[in-house]
Amino acid sequence: MDRIPPTRLSRLLTGWSKGGTEALPRLLADALRELAERGDVTPGTVLPSQRALAAAIGVSRSTVTAAFGLLEAEGWLESRQGSGSRLRGSGAVGEPATEGRLASFGTRDGGIDLSSGALDGLPSVAAAVGALSAREVTAALSGDGYFPYGLPELRAGIAQYHRSAGLPTSPEQILVTAGSQQAVWLITQGLVEPGDTVIVEDPTYRGALEALRARGARLVPLPADAAPGEGPAALARLAGHVRPRLVYLQPSVHNPTGRGMGEPARRAWAAALAEHGLYTVEDNAYAELSLRDDAAPVSLAPRLPPAATATVGTLSKLFWGGLRLGWIRASTTVIRRLADIKKSVDLSCPVVDQMLAVQLLRQLPEARARRRAQLRARLAETERLLADRAPRWRWERPAGGSALWVEIPGADAEATAQLARRAGVLIVPGPAFSAVDGFRHHLRLPFADRDGGLERALPVLVDCAERSRPPH
Repeated sequence: MDRIPPTRLSRLLTGWSKGGTEALPRLLADALRELAERGDVTPGTVLPSQRALAAAIGVSRSTVTAAFGLLEAEGWLESRQGSGSRLRGSGAVGEPATEGRLASFGTRDGGIDLSSGALDGLPSVAAAVGALSAREVTAALSGDGYFPYGLPELRAGIAQYHRSAGLPTSPEQILVTAGSQQAVWLITQGLVEPGDTVIVEDPTYRGALEALRARGARLVPLPADAAPGEGPAALARLAGHVRPRLVYLQPSVHNPTGRGMGEPARRAWAAALAEHGLYTVEDNAYAELSLRDDAAPVSLAPRLPPAATATVGTLSKLFWGGLRLGWIRASTTVIRRLADIKKSVDLSCPVVDQMLAVQLLRQLPEARARRRAQLRARLAETERLLADRAPRWRWERPAGGSALWVEIPGADAEATAQLARRAGVLIVPGPAFSAVDGFRHHLRLPFADRDGGLERALPVLVDCAERSRPPH
């Protein structure tokens, strides 16, 4: 019988206590019933204990007890002595829910949204739009506009991007995707079968965790913050007991920690991966948001067998989130397989967006310099703000990215996030980035907003974190 951890159920309950005039028990009961009706929590799932769920969502145990009582009276919950409370329902069977990751996208309800680290667009995007001539657009209109693998000029430009970074690449090894999220999803669909073992860092990108869970993969975590040789050594030990289908890494700039993999770690990882013949997915979505002075991101792929490596990249993080263009660099065999899957979803990425991307690739040096200066300034401001108003919080200065991985000693991150939602602040708790619901004292805190949202939200977050601490 399936059991759902309180941390995961908490993330499915995004926004349950907002926008209603009913008492909290009624709102909670309605939210749990809706999860059953939609099939987000499958019928027969055993819910967490009342005490554990109360702690995870930041309410009193009596609120959960009352909500469970309402559900039981209405036939949605069945409680058995010794086996817990089992949710009932007739919801349709479908893909697992995404734990609220996309709940805030597209919403503007007056609250403060710190659930995404997406950046405002660079002026070069507007300049590229203005530079597109009617002649170029007219020429594109002469065809049918379907390029399942991507616009040829863009595939050539991305291949050159990788060659410049020391990774021999032909245009035939590139598949253009609707952002890096689709790239990761395509890889999980094309390379992973239900029940396959996949090794991931812990913590790691939550979009990848959701895609892998939806595919039915068995996730095995390795610590992302290990010393240079510890991660590869742990990988070698695991490879002796399980045969993973693939290993998913973020070597350039890691989400959510912001760490970068140094040269000793790259050598150790490459040696371990090659020795055991493990297929490697290198997600470099955040690579262009490095805060260091390197001219270009350094890829792990040149050290790995070409037939056993896929690299994910994107322009959306550097230039603008609204430019939904990413890519996969892999062997031509894998690219053909993934393109067939992509064709069944969207046939082709928008041609005009790809024409813009061709121009933007030529402006990478200037865009990097502008974005790094921007991120460094905002990071310095945020660190001063946190040191002044949240002196007990701890973080490691990131090597890149647009968020801090903050530890709040003694606080419950899930309860903090739930309490903050009820106060109008959306924030992502640490367990959302963990394959094993770890990092219960961490939050990902975006620092790159320009509208002062973090400064306004910080008093709320500090108060909620204090309220989330378990009683002594």
